[in-house]
Amino acid sequence: MTTMARTSTGLAYPDRFYAAASYAGLDGSLNSNNNDVSSRFSNEVALILYALYQQATIGPCDVPKPSSWNPVEQSKWKSWQQLGNMATTEAMRLFVKILEEEDPGWYSRASNFVLEPTIDVQMNHYSKFEPITENGNSFAETKTISAKNGSLVQTQDKDVISEGLGSVVIYDTWISPPITGQHPKARYQHGAAVVQEKMYIYGGNHNGRYLGDLHVLDFRSWTWSKVGTKAVESPSPVNVAPCAGHSLIPWGNKLLSIAGHMKDPSETIQVKAFDLQTGTWSMLKTYGKPPVSRGGQSVNLFGTTLVIFGGQGANRTLLNDLYILDLETMTWDEIDVAGVAPSPRSGHAAAVHAERYLLVFGGSSHATFFNDLHVLDLQTMEWSKPAQLGELPTPRAGHAGVTIGENWFIAGGGDNKSGASKTIVLNMSSFVWSVVTTVEGTVPLASEGLSLVVGSLKGDDILVSFGGYNGRYNREVNILNPSCKLNLQSNITEAPSAVHNATNPTRDLRSEFEIGQGKIREIVMENVDSKPTISECEKTNERIIATLKVEKQELESSLSEEKLQSLQLKQQVLEAETRNTELYKELQSVRGQLGTEQSRCFKLEVEVAELRQKLQTMETLEKELELLQRQKAASEQAALNAKQRQGSSGVWGWLAGNPPEYTAIDDNA
Repeated sequence: MTTMARTSTGLAYPDRFYAAASYAGLDGSLNSNNNDVSSRFSNEVALILYALYQQATIGPCDVPKPSSWNPVEQSKWKSWQQLGNMATTEAMRLFVKILEEEDPGWYSRASNFVLEPTIDVQMNHYSKFEPITENGNSFAETKTISAKNGSLVQTQDKDVISEGLGSVVIYDTWISPPITGQHPKARYQHGAAVVQEKMYIYGGNHNGRYLGDLHVLDFRSWTWSKVGTKAVESPSPVNVAPCAGHSLIPWGNKLLSIAGHMKDPSETIQVKAFDLQTGTWSMLKTYGKPPVSRGGQSVNLFGTTLVIFGGQGANRTLLNDLYILDLETMTWDEIDVAGVAPSPRSGHAAAVHAERYLLVFGGSSHATFFNDLHVLDLQTMEWSKPAQLGELPTPRAGHAGVTIGENWFIAGGGDNKSGASKTIVLNMSSFVWSVVTTVEGTVPLASEGLSLVVGSLKGDDILVSFGGYNGRYNREVNILNPSCKLNLQSNITEAPSAVHNATNPTRDLRSEFEIGQGKIREIVMENVDSKPTISECEKTNERIIATLKVEKQELESSLSEEKLQSLQLKQQVLEAETRNTELYKELQSVRGQLGTEQSRCFKLEVEVAELRQKLQTMETLEKELELLQRQKAASEQAALNAKQRQGSSGVWGWLAGNPPEYTAIDDNA
């Protein structure tokens, strides 16, 4: 889808539920094994699946609480008890949803049931369009008319029907145009975007498997073709994994794929880009703190930024945070908003109005579907919840929306009971809802996860839908040409705020409501006697255009200031990067010097160690020398003493008749 996607099937059907229960091992059949649940899934998921199966097959828990000595049975009972009075269909839907998130390929691997057939709708290029009437309502149906059937039905008023799509002008009715070429595989939760009169389809979900193919439908020839892709351009090898529930945004000559569910989810949102000129994918590097990974979010282009709101995380946590990605600097910024934000949700739709306001409609939590409308002033960053007028839409999720002028068209979606059969439109200036058309039966237009884009036919803006899931996966293309009467709302007279003086049958009521410091102008036209005329429509449109021009000038002035600040910040960033480069070079130089000094220090340490060893050797030699000197001194002293004793003993020996020793020595000599 373009700006919204659901994370799993929102329309539960018994056959699919029982097939899922059989695959998970909870159907109680002879071939099933309850131990499979705990072995295939974590304890938390196994308990949830068990509780949902009990709720869907038996109903609310009314059995006594198990004994405390059996903790496993107590946990199972508690999980079942917490579901309260949840409806059977809702339990079935959640069971299938959780199984698809835990095991995306379960449907194709299941052996206990027959796979849903993918019906290929064969189109004849020479088909003719014939309106049919059902329950009093007029619809258009593509049929091949032979000569036996006679001529085409004559049209009235604006309806012009003729052979070939080029001259078909059927207002406010969905038709299936004749399309040739290689049709994409049926899918839902895909991304769709229009670039130069071509609709690109990327990814999606089919039978629980995520897809990664890219197809293009040329609005000029209404021919499908598959786009060949090359390897990913990235400094390091990165695989562009198949995904679903993502958003596809055109940006220059590129298609940006933001977020989405994958088999192996990342921790944060990934931004992928497909270059339409080179045919290559690349993973874009972002800065700042990115949001956690998710699917079913809304992504809207606002100037040179992307506004991301809500969605469902990989751990099934619902979100209502708001992030902005600057596409010029690729920097994430989490926004702190004032006012009461919408409750956490996924599968909602969002649109930007008057280059200032973000409108959010519908979506769902795990058990509740919404039809509320919220408005965020993108200048003051404050949420508000305006009063909705006209025929209020039913709660829904998984729908798709596009804007043409000040009209916001929404198709598809649904709740846990049925698909939304009404294509509706909101005047974003007056917040008045109107019904464009209603489809009957189980058709792709009453599906969840379809995509909706704005195409061109004979110079008119048309709505183009593709795919969706409503019990089977679809790959049909349907178009609707809205008439200009949708610029005025026909149900204003029913609203309490539109009660005026009966003496003035046609007058303008201009009222303003505050959204922070900004204002959205309401222009409400009322005609008591009949519908407004074309001239009144033109006058009203002129007044609206004049008001929007003033607001546009203010926004352009603010945008110029923001661009100037952005340029200044870029210059500062450039200077900082230059300074960082210089500092890095200085750091490298200092590191080199430090290495040289460390080498010198090592050499000095070696020399010091050698000197210490020599010093120790010298100390040993000094001690030995000192010892020798002492020995020498002692020897000399002993010799001196001996000589003295000898001299003394020689005199007395001579007197005693003993000759001196030296005499005897001499004689012996």
